[in-house]
Amino acid sequence: MKQKYVWVGSIITAVLILDQFTKYLVVTYIRMFDTISIVPGFFNLTHVRNRGAAFGIFSSFPGFVRSVFFVLVTLIAVAVIAVVIKKTVDRVQVWAFSLIAGGALGNLIDRIRYNEVVDFIDWHIRSYHWPSFNIADSAISIGVGLLIVDMFFLRKHQRDAVSGNNT
Repeated sequence: MKQKYVWVGSIITAVLILDQFTKYLVVTYIRMFDTISIVPGFFNLTHVRNRGAAFGIFSSFPGFVRSVFFVLVTLIAVAVIAVVIKKTVDRVQVWAFSLIAGGALGNLIDRIRYNEVVDFIDWHIRSYHWPSFNIADSAISIGVGLLIVDMFFLRKHQRDAVSGNNT
């Protein structure tokens, strides 16, 4: 893949800028726990904070332990992703891992600045809410989704094409 590192840098930078800019707007213009209804009964912007990981797991860890844990895990994950990106030539995998790295770094910035992550995207159906998240979380989810599609559909298609199995 030509100019792989230009893609990697561009994707990570785009995720970081969009993530940090939207979080800046939320912190600046929406008070903690306030909600702005965008699509009534379905989508809000709600300023909340998450001290844990996805769905608040590990949020009960003591503050210092939690901070060190998340910073170290994020740095190790980004280092592993960098090695994987260096070794791959597959475009989908490069995009996916770049999205994941950008999202991880976006949330790491929050953990260093606030000791928690700023979340604000609130999807719901009436009173049933999906846990709030942010642009960094979305980038991570999209990256993981791309890896799943690549693993189960694109790779299978390539294997079938090579083996002549077109079922």
